[in-house]
Order: sequence, then C-alpha cells, then structure tokens
Amino acid sequence: MKAFAHPDQARHDPRFFLMRGRQRPNFEVPARAAALEAGLARLGIVPAIPPPARRAAIEAVHAPAYLDFLRDAPAAWAALPDPGPEVVGNMHPTPEMLAQGARLPAGLVGQVGWYTADTACPIGAATHAAALGAAACALAAAGEAAQGRSAYALCRPPGHHAYAARAGGHCYLNNAAIAAEALRRAGAARVAVLDIDSHHGNGTQGIFWTRGDVLTVSVHGDPNAYYPWFVGHASERGGGVGEGCNLNLPMAYGTGDAEWLAAIAAGLDAIRAFRAEALVLSLGFDASEAEPLGFLRVTADGFARAAAAISAAGLPTTIVQEGGYAVEVIGSLLEDFLGGWSG
Repeated sequence: MKAFAHPDQARHDPRFFLMRGRQRPNFEVPARAAALEAGLARLGIVPAIPPPARRAAIEAVHAPAYLDFLRDAPAAWAALPDPGPEVVGNMHPTPEMLAQGARLPAGLVGQVGWYTADTACPIGAATHAAALGAAACALAAAGEAAQGRSAYALCRPPGHHAYAARAGGHCYLNNAAIAAEALRRAGAARVAVLDIDSHHGNGTQGIFWTRGDVLTVSVHGDPNAYYPWFVGHASERGGGVGEGCNLNLPMAYGTGDAEWLAAIAAGLDAIRAFRAEALVLSLGFDASEAEPLGFLRVTADGFARAAAAISAAGLPTTIVQEGGYAVEVIGSLLEDFLGGWSG
C-alpha cells in the first residue's frame, strides 16, 4: 500500500489546550506523526511526499475567505497589542446571535471567534502550511483510490472536526471531505466516508449534510458525555436531498471491541446499501484503550479486525489519519491496522 506524509506537519506545534477550566499542554504534537512514520517503517512502507495541494481542490470543500483567514491570521495576531503566542478565540457566535443576523466582524479577535468552533484549535505561524501538507496527503491518497487502489494519508493536523468555514478540535482543513470530493470529481458516482475516530466527525457531517452523493457514517463516543458534545446523535440523518445519507452510531463509555466492531459492521452494511464506489476512511486511534483522554476501550486486536472487515468491502479506499494521542502506542496500532488490511 502506498502512503503519503509531508514534512511540514512537524512545523505545527500547538501549545494551548483548555480542559475543565485549566490550560494544559496540547495533545496534538509533532511526535504523533513521528510515531506513525515509525510504524510505517516497521511495515517496510516509506511514505512519499505528495505534490502541493491545489487551492481549487481545497476550495471545493472550504470557503475561500476561511482559507485566507488561516493563512493570514497569525501575522495579524502578532501585530495586536500584547498578543498570546497562538491565535485562540475568546468568544464564539451563539445560536441566538446567528438567528438574529450575526455577521463576520471586521476586527481580528471577532474573526477568530467566527472561524473557530472552540479553543482546541490554536493557530500558530506554521499551522496553515501543515494543514496544506495534510490536505496534499489526502489528495494524493485519493488519487490512488481513483485508480482503484487503496492508500494511506498520514494527515497531521487531523481534519474531521473542521467545517467548510470553521476550525475546531485540533482540525483546520477537513482532509476526509477534501478526499471524498476529489473522488467524486474523479468520477465516482457515490462516495462513502466511514469515520472510526472515537469522536464524532461533525465537520464531515456538516459539509455533506445536504448531499445525496456522499454517505457519511460515524462510529464514536456518545456526545452526551464526549466531544463534540452537541451533535453526533443517531437522530441526525441529513437534510434536503441528503436526508438519509448520514448515519451516526454513538457508543457508550467503555465500549470495547465487540460492540465497536458490530457498529462498524452496521456502517459497512449501510455503505453497501448506498452502493458506494469508493470509500474514505477517517482512521482515529483515540478509540484505543491506551488513549490519555479515552472514552472507548478498543484493543490492538480490535483495530486489526476492523481493518480486515473494512478492506473486505472491496472498495478503493483513501485512509485518512485523524486522532490518536497515545504517542507511545499509535505507531504499533497503525502497524496492526495496516497489517490487518487485505488487498
């Protein structure tokens, strides 16, 4: 299997993370990618550096003004009086504000709140470059899938919490959505996104909510007690022509291999019924029992069995790396997963 990684991922090194009212070190660190590359090396896989991502391919998913904000915000932030080291919002528009005509502010502090969903997506000087590198990996892997093959994209920062014009949850560009749209434009009539990260793929759901040509399936921890808190419920089925093209399979706290694998099997049944011609797999290792902020309790064997089940669907697959923050084990989990992949 081909794999893709970009050296700019190491330049994104966020520091800020707010957890239960305390500022803590960020879990989304460059060592994550190094650990995943080490796992690839043990499999004998040398990831290629992808060609640069074309702006048009990213604009197919993300709003141009948002992309400009990600590029320009750090320099503008540094020019503010007494700024912090990273761009972090301190207020976000509420549903009441949005219902009453809230609009994008002219001032930078307000723009940061508008374009970010939470405080878990600090923007540094190299965040934009790293996000572009991750998107390039996803596009290169999608190019392989468009030729009927499967490929792995080592995407860092991850992407599935990013909306069309909003960052959140360590995510800036939605790599899975970019890959899915690229596959559609390459000729796949129907594309499915299967998200097995432990957190709901809310950004991916939002991007394709009214689309009938992309099925989004997410297996994740129950949002009543887990990020992203407000969406990810089983009742969310899509809107307009996309009604019925979104499937959420929330899991209870402590769910282990058996129920998690059963949910993945249900998701694969839905993908077969949808008659998908290509698959994008949002692969998160934060469902692992070793996860520092763990909610689910999936074992290494569970990940290997998930790989065998998903690959057995026989679809050309773009595997996009999402979360997984137990740096000491994620490389071996990637080994187990790709080792379990057939074809």
